[in-house]
Amino acid sequence: MPPGRRRNGGPVIVREQVPLAGYTTLGLGGPAARFAEAATGADVVAAVREADRRGEPVLVLGSGSNLVIADEGFDGTVVRVGTRGIAEAPGGPGGPDGPATVRVAAGEDWDGVVRWAIARGLSGLECLSGIPGQAGATPIQNVGAYGQEVSTTIVAVRGWDRQAGEMAELTAAECGFGYRTSVFKEGGQAGRFVVLEVVFQLARDPRSAPVRYAELARVLGAGEGDRVPLIDAREAVLRLRRGKGMVLDPADLDTRSAGSFFTNPVLAPSQFGQLESAVAAGTRIPRFPAPGGQVKVPAAWLIEQAGFTKGFPGGAGPRISSKHTLALVNPGGATAESLVTLAREIRDGVLARFGVELTAEPTLIGVKL
Repeated sequence: MPPGRRRNGGPVIVREQVPLAGYTTLGLGGPAARFAEAATGADVVAAVREADRRGEPVLVLGSGSNLVIADEGFDGTVVRVGTRGIAEAPGGPGGPDGPATVRVAAGEDWDGVVRWAIARGLSGLECLSGIPGQAGATPIQNVGAYGQEVSTTIVAVRGWDRQAGEMAELTAAECGFGYRTSVFKEGGQAGRFVVLEVVFQLARDPRSAPVRYAELARVLGAGEGDRVPLIDAREAVLRLRRGKGMVLDPADLDTRSAGSFFTNPVLAPSQFGQLESAVAAGTRIPRFPAPGGQVKVPAAWLIEQAGFTKGFPGGAGPRISSKHTLALVNPGGATAESLVTLAREIRDGVLARFGVELTAEPTLIGVKL
């Protein structure tokens, strides 16, 4: 389709050789062969179906906050989701005092969804305040922070099944949620479904869900398990995230990142025992319980203990954030390849020091860790 042409007079605009750096929070990425702006769910489906018909790769793009795109760009069609819509569905379970069922279009700004819920006294998303991105990305990554994950409130995800060529609605169980993953991201189903709408079930309560994260409890002056006003929980989370450069701010170069670059490793008890033997005697390794008797260890702690400090390596190009060891930032002058080279150095250094291999959290397009 020629650049700028409208499909059947509708709103889908397809352009060619569009630079992608401006569509990512890292400010990195070469051009897309084709770039489609999709304002409605029907537009998204039409653009994806056309690309599939042509047999070319498809990248569904939200706000670009969890992407590292190669300097060479993307040799296929990028479909940028611009859908809007958020509303409480009538007749929720338990009547007017029961939980609220909220349907959210994939293109809605995620923090805007959290604000919307809090303003209506709906509990369950407050600790996910300040996370950049769109609502449609949250089930893919099973977004979580400060003791909450979206999987605890999602009841269904509606989307386009590229394999079957039809609309599908997956229940929470069918989404295969795990730590920072889902059926939409991992395994044989990755890329099959294009998320169009997410359905949440939220409690009607002006108080937060029980506070589960020790750092957040300290800031709130509350005990773990306590419940606090929703707005207090939100403001405390935003304060913590800003202190780590994890709230987008054009004036703060430390926010030019893809968020946490590595997931926190989840170790079997035997692996954790090996880690304990690799550290100095008397050193307490921070840890959190994980399902199945496993142990979650902060990746930031491993990175710092392996000798990679905040601001590393200094100078021009990519570096570790000066506020948070888990974020790799582009203060200017970086390329995607130089950023990934830094990530490899950190991963390899942690592996050599502790025998623990870190995994990238962002989606890598055209580059490999």
